Amino acid sequence: MADARMVERNRINDFVESPAFRNAIFGIIIFNAILLGLETSPAVMSFAGGLIHFLDTACLAIFVFEIALKLYARRLRFFTNPWAVFDLFIVGVSLIPGSSGFSVLRALRILRVLRIISIAPRLRRVVEGFITALPGMGSVFLLMAIIFYIGSVMATKLFGGAFPEWFGNLGLSAYSLFQVMTLESWSMGIVRPVMEIYPLAWAFFVPFIMVTTFAVVNLLVGLIVNSMQDAHHEEDVAKTDTYRDEVLTRLEAIEAKLDRANR
Repeated sequence: MADARMVERNRINDFVESPAFRNAIFGIIIFNAILLGLETSPAVMSFAGGLIHFLDTACLAIFVFEIALKLYARRLRFFTNPWAVFDLFIVGVSLIPGSSGFSVLRALRILRVLRIISIAPRLRRVVEGFITALPGMGSVFLLMAIIFYIGSVMATKLFGGAFPEWFGNLGLSAYSLFQVMTLESWSMGIVRPVMEIYPLAWAFFVPFIMVTTFAVVNLLVGLIVNSMQDAHHEEDVAKTDTYRDEVLTRLEAIEAKLDRANR
């Protein structure tokens, strides 16, 4: 009986891992994302709201069925896969009743679209590369925080008296400097008005932009790109090792057959 159940679980696991099943789930995720987008249109909901809710419920039922199959097939091994736990969380959030005190969380149903990441290997590599880069990014963020703190103190002391709405305290200065860093209306919106009163203000803002926007931010991009390259390299090495093992296994089988033939 135990062997029969094990065989059944293996078959179910092979089924849920098959390309056809994964592609079907991928298509349902895309279809469900379109439905959730249509729910934001009052005109569409007034015309076909009942049908959209029905189809959304059907998609959710399929996702629950998929998770149930994986839990049955893998049991505790299911929770050793971070992406499987991620799928379980996303589907679990979707099951929260809309009439409960957690009705705000119903808006998180759109997170089902993120399941595309767990389905598509290329997207998984992007996310895994980003996560790998987080330790190095932490150091860069610390450097950025130090630069912003120094810049905010200086800007508050230099420009706070004339422009209290932008540089009246440390928080306002940090927010204004963040706007300057993103280059969003930084010149006409902030720097040029400041320069009308403080003509040498450019000597503060230009070096700040050079350090933050063109140096530190690009350093973050470089770390992420490097992590992506490392992830691709590790995947290529793994594929090479797998192919080599398969070739060696086949050669050993051929050698064994030749030995038996010679005997």
